[in-house]
Amino acid sequence: MKKSSWMAGAVMLALVAGGGAWWWNSRSTGGEATYRTGKLERGALMATVSASGNVNPVSQVSVSSQISGQIKELFADFNSEVKAGQLIAQIDPATYEYRVRSAEADLDAAQANVLTAQANATVARASVSRAQTDLAEARRIHERNLRLIDQGFIAQSEADRTRAAVATAEEALKGAQAQVGVTEAQIKTAQATVAQRTALVAQAKVDLGRTRIVSPVGGIVIKRAVEQGQTVAASLAAPEMFVIAQNLSDMQVDASIDEADVGRIRSGQKASFTVDAFPGQTFEGEVRQVRKAAQNVANVVTYIAVVGFQNGSGRLLPGMTANVRIVTDQRDNVLKVPNAALRVRVPGVEPEKVAAQADQASAGSQKGSESAAPAPAAPATPTGGSNPATEFRNKLVAELKLDTAQTEKVDAIYAEARPRFMALRDVPEAERPKARERITADIRARIGDVLTPEQKTKYATLVAESAGRQTTRGRIHLLGVDNKPKAYDVRLGISDGSATELLVRPGSPEAEALTEGATVITGLPTTAAAPKPATGGPRPPF
Repeated sequence: MKKSSWMAGAVMLALVAGGGAWWWNSRSTGGEATYRTGKLERGALMATVSASGNVNPVSQVSVSSQISGQIKELFADFNSEVKAGQLIAQIDPATYEYRVRSAEADLDAAQANVLTAQANATVARASVSRAQTDLAEARRIHERNLRLIDQGFIAQSEADRTRAAVATAEEALKGAQAQVGVTEAQIKTAQATVAQRTALVAQAKVDLGRTRIVSPVGGIVIKRAVEQGQTVAASLAAPEMFVIAQNLSDMQVDASIDEADVGRIRSGQKASFTVDAFPGQTFEGEVRQVRKAAQNVANVVTYIAVVGFQNGSGRLLPGMTANVRIVTDQRDNVLKVPNAALRVRVPGVEPEKVAAQADQASAGSQKGSESAAPAPAAPATPTGGSNPATEFRNKLVAELKLDTAQTEKVDAIYAEARPRFMALRDVPEAERPKARERITADIRARIGDVLTPEQKTKYATLVAESAGRQTTRGRIHLLGVDNKPKAYDVRLGISDGSATELLVRPGSPEAEALTEGATVITGLPTTAAAPKPATGGPRPPF
């Protein structure tokens, strides 16, 4: 009995001691906030655009029929490999064979009419010769009669009769000559009819040839829309019979890009995609084209980006749904902040006005890749961030392979532009964008004068890529050693969905704080609820 009482007392004493310790700890830590935090890290960052589309052959041909008729025989089926000019279907040719025969008969009749007209022309020319002979004879008789009248051997009436005979012979000659013209016209008409009948024969033979449906290209039949014995009617529209993919080893994905993202898509960008048929596998491609034709479905505007890829294994089939991921920008060795930190707002904590004003004052000279004049060959600072203008200048020198003279001229252009950008502070806010654009355009033109024609083409591409990089603003909160949050207004670059590039100007007031490894708040604080002590002392937990 004594032993059990002693054990109960020990348990009671331990519970009292534990409750006191818990209460004391609650008093010492009660009301102190704990935050979810992350780190500012340095590394590579890749901005992407996600879209969906369908796998299609680069070139596919729809084979149709230009004539109507019944399918007599099929020589190709689904997945059949065909060559250009190969017979793949036959329409019943009987009707068109009879049409050819009828046209040929009409042609023979027309040719016979030509022979008849030519014979009539020969008769007409003979009539002309006869009329000419009669006219000559009538003139000789008339001239003889005139001489006899002068000698008094015949009467004047005989001369009048021969004169009338001459006139009659002349008119007969004219009539014969006119008849020759008529027969020659008949020959031309008959010859024109022959030409017409020849064309009808050729047309009938073409229609007969169209009963043979041949493949216009070499490839694989991916669709067959007709059956043997089916009647095709080519009245208003040519009926589709086959679809032939010219090359299934070189294919493309037609991805639908939202209008908000299409400005970041350009030819040559790397892309990857997955299909449901092969889960866990990623296929690589490249943007070949961004089509300018907009597609509006339910007031949602999208544009088609063509992503080309090699399908050497032949596993990907036309029509498969692809989930595409296009790399729009990629940065190496940049300072990045978790995206969750950009959504945090700590009540009562605001950025220092000095830092905010300094950042706003320099925003005009730092906007865009060409808006600031970088120091010659200034590398990206690994501790305080990087200057976008400096990076663009270094990229310009590296990718365009500028020689020493060109590099010095480019640096001089940027140096001369620096005071002009600094003067933008005195320009009214409404007029500042246009003024900045004029300075930037002048820089581009002057740099273009320094470059060779080949370098100008690459320079235009670099400018277009730089224009696609948009600088935005945000706010983050760093956690100091005293566990107190401090807010900073920052400039942001590209994002990969989980982290965002943090642009820090070297020498700025916040550059010392915004460094790799700094603790950033990613979630609102969770405050431990301090227990309210009772008037009679601490309340035990049991």
